[in-house]
Amino acid sequence: MDNRVSEPGTPLPSGPPAPRRSRRLLRRVLITALTSGVVAGAVLAIWPGIDPEAVSPPAPGPRAHRAQLRAPVQAAQALTAVTSGMPATLPALTALIGQQEQRVRAQPQDAKAWAVLGTAYVERGRATAGAADFPRAEKALETSLRMVDEEQNLQALDGLTALSLARRDFTEAKRYAEQAQELAPARWSSYSQLIDADTGLGDYDAVGDSFDKLMALKPGAAERPAVMARAAAVYRNRGWREDAVAQLTDAAAAARTPAEQAAYLTQLGQLAFERGDLQDALRHYDAALRQDADQPAAPAGRARVLAALGRSTQAVTAYRTALARRPDPRDALELGELYESLGMAAQARESYDRVRELAQRETSNGVDDELVLGRYEADHGDAQQAVERLRGEYDRQPGTEVADALGWALHRVGEDDEALEYATTATDGTKGGGVRSALYAYHRGAIESALELDGPARRSLQEALQISPAFSPLWAREAKSALAALGNPPDVAVPG
Repeated sequence: MDNRVSEPGTPLPSGPPAPRRSRRLLRRVLITALTSGVVAGAVLAIWPGIDPEAVSPPAPGPRAHRAQLRAPVQAAQALTAVTSGMPATLPALTALIGQQEQRVRAQPQDAKAWAVLGTAYVERGRATAGAADFPRAEKALETSLRMVDEEQNLQALDGLTALSLARRDFTEAKRYAEQAQELAPARWSSYSQLIDADTGLGDYDAVGDSFDKLMALKPGAAERPAVMARAAAVYRNRGWREDAVAQLTDAAAAARTPAEQAAYLTQLGQLAFERGDLQDALRHYDAALRQDADQPAAPAGRARVLAALGRSTQAVTAYRTALARRPDPRDALELGELYESLGMAAQARESYDRVRELAQRETSNGVDDELVLGRYEADHGDAQQAVERLRGEYDRQPGTEVADALGWALHRVGEDDEALEYATTATDGTKGGGVRSALYAYHRGAIESALELDGPARRSLQEALQISPAFSPLWAREAKSALAALGNPPDVAVPG
């Protein structure tokens, strides 16, 4: 079977970072508008996302006519998905957004329509890495809250939680999810969002509490696959790989829509890659893309697998294609490291520059990209700046990912004693770092080696390569070199 990708990528524009929009300012504008008796004109006047051209009918022709016929069905499918926390296809989201834009233009006091529109913008922004959708989403959701307040507006709270998670603002996500949970304590989606928020905050006790409550619910047949997928994510973070795979396999089999099945197949691909089963990972990513050609994470996951298989030319093409479709700074960082591993310094530098550009673009739309920028700076830029960024991020939301990144950044500036504390947090299950990550184990091993802790370093580096021998085209090679430099353990004298 030929798994090659043939579409080339395209360069992306840059832009300086800008501060996050002020929610207080938006509230003041909306309050003024709503209390002045000119709701429709005022709300729509401040609304940059509603463009008459964006929802105008397509040009006449057979293809446009078929698209017009499909749009209402797709919009209905997306409406069901976004109001229940399920994945939706990109064409369905686009159809729903067009429908809801027309609805709020015609009925600007329809709080539910504004909430649905905002949530659909969030999901489209996630699917396309189009962070420009996030300010639009925030405005729509805040508009909904001005009409029906937080004590009753469940749909807007769900949307604001999803928006906060997409922006990596886990504190806000937790606040909104808790409010939604109070309104509807028997809904599975609020617990799912709380689990995501508490994972980002490093509060694993709270994750366990929400997970226990989620598993005590009795979801219907439509919700059951999503609950199983959520259980799989928790099991993965605890290092229970077999349980995670079993849950996701059942979820994919029970999924009711192509978009939902593609999402679970993609997660199965990620799990297979993390355990070093590359052919299985490729099989799952290919299956996901057959179900939903616009599945957000599968193209970059597929590129990652091709790189690990040594199919470097195909991997480069696949990464460039993925970035052209969904310009994510994390994927640009991986492509840069692939180029670096191949000795292509100029291409690597171009890709690293794109990491900055894409992160700046996301930051200007309210996304917290300190983690990806810290990782980039630690290895390919200013390591001291990485430490400063990641210290601030860890103070705000001390999840496992940030602990690992901060520990590595500290190692890069020679602060290995402190670095080991964070690396241990990221890899020690008793401290929350239960996920089995080859990268985290490599980082810990390199830090231990720098501290001349040869035995622990040897064990950590061996663990990294046992978890996944080809976890990174750049860092797996470094792990092998570091392990070889340690040599064999000294012979242990046997008492006579």
